[in-house]
Amino acid sequence: MTTSMTSTLEQPVKAPAFQGVSLRRRLTDHTATVLVTTSVLIALIPLLWVLYSVITKGIHAVTSPTWFTNSQAGMTAFSPGGGVYHAIVGTVLQGLVCSLISIPIGVMVAVYLVEYAGGSRLGKITTFMVDILTGVPSIVAALFIYALWVATLGFQRSGFAVSLSLVLLMIPVIVRATEEMLRIVPMDLREASYALGVPKWKTIVRIVIPTALSGIVTGVMLSLARVMGETAPLLVLVGYAQAMNFDIFSGFMGSLPGMMYDQISAGAGANPVPTDRLWGAALTLILLIALLNVGARFVAKIFAPKKV
Repeated sequence: MTTSMTSTLEQPVKAPAFQGVSLRRRLTDHTATVLVTTSVLIALIPLLWVLYSVITKGIHAVTSPTWFTNSQAGMTAFSPGGGVYHAIVGTVLQGLVCSLISIPIGVMVAVYLVEYAGGSRLGKITTFMVDILTGVPSIVAALFIYALWVATLGFQRSGFAVSLSLVLLMIPVIVRATEEMLRIVPMDLREASYALGVPKWKTIVRIVIPTALSGIVTGVMLSLARVMGETAPLLVLVGYAQAMNFDIFSGFMGSLPGMMYDQISAGAGANPVPTDRLWGAALTLILLIALLNVGARFVAKIFAPKKV
C-alpha cells in the first residue's frame, strides 16, 4: 500500500490549461485562434469554388471517349467531338524542355547563394537580379525572347522559343524556394560531415540537398504549375495548331492554355461546343499539374534520406 501511495505521489500532476493566466491574455489567445481559423476558411472558399466550377463544367468533355486520344484537327466551332491529345503533348513538351533548362540552373544558383556566396558582391548582385526576375510579367519575357531569338538570331517562332521564355519565369521561383529549403538544413549536419573529412561539394550533394529535397521538389512543382498555365508566350512566340506537332523546334503547336484561348475566340460562352472544350481543357490542365505533383512527391520520397 505504501508503494502504491508513493508511486501515486510521484506521478506529475497536469496543470489545467491557462492556469494562472490573466483573463486578457486568454481572450487574446481565443481571438487570435478564431481569426486564424476564419482566415483559413475564407481562403478555402474561392479555392473550393474554382475547383467545383471547373470540375462540374469540364467533366462532360473530359469523360468523352475521344478526349484523350484525338486532336482538334478538322474540327470547327460548331462540330462536337475531337479531343485534347495535341494540346497535352504540346504542353508537356514545352514544360519538359523548360524544366530541363531551369531546374539545374535554379538549384545550382541557390546552392551558390547559400553555400558559397557568403555575402560577396557577386552573391548580392545575383540575389538582386533574382528578385527582379521574380516580378517580370510573362509578356515581357515573351517579348525579350522574341527580340533575341526570332528578330536578332533569326530563328522561327516555335515551341522551343516558348520554353525559353518560360525559363525566365521559372528560374527565380526555383532559386527562391531552393534557397529557403537549403537554409533550414541544420548546420550541425554540415559540420559533422566536415569533421569526418568529407569535401564540401560532396557534403552538399550527399547530405544538404537530399535533406532539403522534399521542399525543393515542392518549389519546382509550384514554379512548373505557374509556367504551364501562361498564355502570353504562346501568343507571341508560337501559333496555336489544332493538329498534332511533335517537333518543338518548328511549326505551330497546340497547348492547353492555347486551346482555351482558341475556344474563347471561337465563341465560348455563347456556343455550347467551344464552351465544353474550354472547361474540359481547363480541367485537363489541373489534372495534369496534379499528376505531376503526385509523381514528383513520390520521387522525392524515394530519394529522401532514410530515417534511422
